[in-house]
Amino acid sequence: METRRAAIADAEAMHRVLRAIIAQTGRERPNDVAFVTRHYIANPASIACTVAVDATGAVMGFQSLVRAEAGNRYAVPPGWGIIGTHIAPSAHRRGVGAELFHATRAAAQAAGLTKIDAYIAADNAGALRYYEAMGFRTYREPEGIVQKVCTLG
Repeated sequence: METRRAAIADAEAMHRVLRAIIAQTGRERPNDVAFVTRHYIANPASIACTVAVDATGAVMGFQSLVRAEAGNRYAVPPGWGIIGTHIAPSAHRRGVGAELFHATRAAAQAAGLTKIDAYIAADNAGALRYYEAMGFRTYREPEGIVQKVCTLG
């Protein structure tokens, strides 16, 4: 497995990762190629968008990190990072999330961030476990949501 910065050419594969997640969980979300490009790869607030690829070059998952701006939809304090992790169900339990976070954490520290927020549906047990394992801790729980923070040292 290798991690690298996402490129426009990865948008179709990232879209397929999102479609596989939706098929497994039933959690509908925007996922078309244009959305992936705009929201993850070419987002002006982006600090990093990293893909994990297998030996064949197939995208197994991706993680985005953006700088929180005033008035963001997650109510994250401006200047913090906001993380999003998307791993194909076929790649679960293979260390993809840990490898992605290793790259994201380094990018966050290089960008001078001190905190990263993860905004998670309260019934998404897998995501809650993942972020806990990566060092995130719950700091608030708006209805149906758990927000976790990772403090960078």
